[in-house]
Amino acid sequence: MSSSCSSPSSSFSFTSCLTIMLLLILYSTSAICADKPHRQLSVDYYAKSCPQLEQLIGSITSQQFKEEPISGPATIRLFFHDCFVEGCDASITIKSKQGSKMLAEKDAPDNKDLREEGFESVRKAKALVESKCPGVVSCADILAIEARDYVHLAGGPYYQVKKGRWDGRISMASRVASNIPQANFTVNQLLELFDSKGLTLEDLVVLSGAHTFGYAHCQSFESRLYDYRGSKQPDPLMDPRLLRALRMSCPHYGGNADIVAPFDVTTPFVFDHAYYGNLEAKLGLLASDQALALDPRTKPIVQAYAKDKAKFFQAFGVAMEKMGSIGVKRGRKHGEKRKDCSMHM
Repeated sequence: MSSSCSSPSSSFSFTSCLTIMLLLILYSTSAICADKPHRQLSVDYYAKSCPQLEQLIGSITSQQFKEEPISGPATIRLFFHDCFVEGCDASITIKSKQGSKMLAEKDAPDNKDLREEGFESVRKAKALVESKCPGVVSCADILAIEARDYVHLAGGPYYQVKKGRWDGRISMASRVASNIPQANFTVNQLLELFDSKGLTLEDLVVLSGAHTFGYAHCQSFESRLYDYRGSKQPDPLMDPRLLRALRMSCPHYGGNADIVAPFDVTTPFVFDHAYYGNLEAKLGLLASDQALALDPRTKPIVQAYAKDKAKFFQAFGVAMEKMGSIGVKRGRKHGEKRKDCSMHM
């Protein structure tokens, strides 16, 4: 276990925390919980206008997963960050205008660690889809489908993705911080964020399970190693073996800012339910993760998913559909369908 924590492979050493985003996304956004738009989404939305859509996107995700495995957690984190700020409208993919004082979401401090592989995966899929079905499919739907594909490619569940989202026109860095959870959030803080998005206590625990793969930078958990809650001591609830391994990778001072550690120290490259067993064994990486196994409201759910992978998989697909309906835009009055996901039409 120590080796998996202290010496991530070079291909992942520059990786961003996939899960932290998950959490991030789960717990953030402004009051964008629409109750009507998601009912207008449908699995067969593009059945006539672009019947080969899922196959086209699948050809990109499968290739990307082979060549750049980090594309999986990077894209899922991207989806969460998108949905929790302005809703699931691909506003996270818009680039800041050169010379403008108003930065786009992508350039917000809380998004600085988003991996480029996630953006690249969306760009490639969009280019292919546009070549076959020009002007038909939104970037927001492509991102939602890719997130599902990568979950499945990594060993997770395959679930149907409802489609029909339009791309949002608003992308402001200033709206990110208040909608993205921090790594040291308490369960109360997490629940407050989730509730603001129309998500429940169980949704919080289920979506946090996306931390079953992906990585986090040292700065996300460093306080647990050296100064937990201002105590000048490490978090007493962290397994001593994990603490030693993480301290080797993340020294208190002078460490490499690019070093990362896996959220799931047992099966870091696989989408499974090991995350929950790790929490029970005090092997959670983030304070916000470990808190889920301690709070009496969330602990029973953690225990249930630790025992039953099938139950977690089924719940995860349902929760992803629910999250994917946050703040959905429909029609030209509220959105657009960008040909280049990084630029407004």
